[in-house]
Amino acid sequence: MIAVICSGGPSEELCSFEPFINREDVIFIGADRGAYRLLERGIRPAVIVGDLDSVTQNEQQELIEADIPIEIYAAEKDETDTDLALIKAISYAPEKIILTGVTGGRLDHYEAVLRTVCGLQQKYSDIVFEIRNRYNQLCFLVPGTHTIHDNLDYPYLSFFAYGKAVQNVTLRGVKYETTNEEIGLWSSRFTSNEIIEQAHITFTSGICLMIRSAD
Repeated sequence: MIAVICSGGPSEELCSFEPFINREDVIFIGADRGAYRLLERGIRPAVIVGDLDSVTQNEQQELIEADIPIEIYAAEKDETDTDLALIKAISYAPEKIILTGVTGGRLDHYEAVLRTVCGLQQKYSDIVFEIRNRYNQLCFLVPGTHTIHDNLDYPYLSFFAYGKAVQNVTLRGVKYETTNEEIGLWSSRFTSNEIIEQAHITFTSGICLMIRSAD
């Protein structure tokens, strides 16, 4: 099963929902105003999570009339609405969680999401966490070997160290291959690679932020 979370970032930044709309194994979750973003696109989320402080009264009324279950939290809380939506998504035990509506608008929310998702990826290694917007896919990789399938929609591939250096990085099936190299914490050397065929990355320690991008 795949859980798709929509948060309340700018509408033009959202990923395409077309690959998920007609699938029976997909559940949509609205994080606060993200629920209204889904409703605008004809998608009825299974649940709304948040404090609803970012929706207007008219928008809130539309959500209520749509008869969508709402889990309302106090505005003053330790978690963000997106954090709560992620916790809800995990409760469904999905194979993958896709998060959109978090990369535009407020940069503090974007940084908070990166930190949350990085921590969750390490804690729940059996779930793939992925952040998407209109032009990018982001995910965190833990030590080991990872297969990266070719995707013409996202031809560019970049890797960044997150938290500490990534050690013994071997890249195969890409334009610029490496063997036992290091991705330094402040390095941009591994930016804008390209997949030639099915690619693989192997590393032994550190957390790697992988970004796939389109022009």
